[in-house]
Amino acid sequence: MNYNSSYLKKIVFMVCLWPIISIGFVFFTNSFSANPVNEIIHHFGKWTLIFICLTLSINPLRRITKSNNWLIYRKMLGLFVFFYASIHLLSYAGLDHHFAWNIILEDIIQHRYVLVGATAWLLLLPLAITSSQKMKKILKHNWIKLHRLVYIIAVLGVLHYLWLVKKDLTQPMLYAAIITILLLFRIKFKKN
Repeated sequence: MNYNSSYLKKIVFMVCLWPIISIGFVFFTNSFSANPVNEIIHHFGKWTLIFICLTLSINPLRRITKSNNWLIYRKMLGLFVFFYASIHLLSYAGLDHHFAWNIILEDIIQHRYVLVGATAWLLLLPLAITSSQKMKKILKHNWIKLHRLVYIIAVLGVLHYLWLVKKDLTQPMLYAAIITILLLFRIKFKKN
């Protein structure tokens, strides 16, 4: 990696911190909505989906531009997916339910959107654990198979959002469309 790409990577990293900075600004200016807990949970949930879309866009961008330079951002973006998904989950479990595991378990059983959200996070966990170059060498070809779970995670993330929203489905449908297009790109390029 040359100096320019290393510098760009640091800039991209700083930009990826925007969800934390923006919610911090809302906190310090005390401009939360009537339900700040829900606002925090939804904020990080949406940013998780945004980072899933960004991560899935790396391969299409690489193929369209015929440049492998995009690949240097994929792992970082993938780890930000896990980071924001974890904050989303911790906000739900801690801020909303005060880590009352019996209530959380009941919520998982009663609400399918909670179940698919929890499943998506559990599937993200091994991807985050095996994201290092060392793990890539240890797992060899199984690493690629394992990291294909990101496609299932993306679908579960969209389902989680779709089933959560009761009235206006515009935003979840937008994410569903973006993820569908990105997955179709992958299929198209695999066939060629």
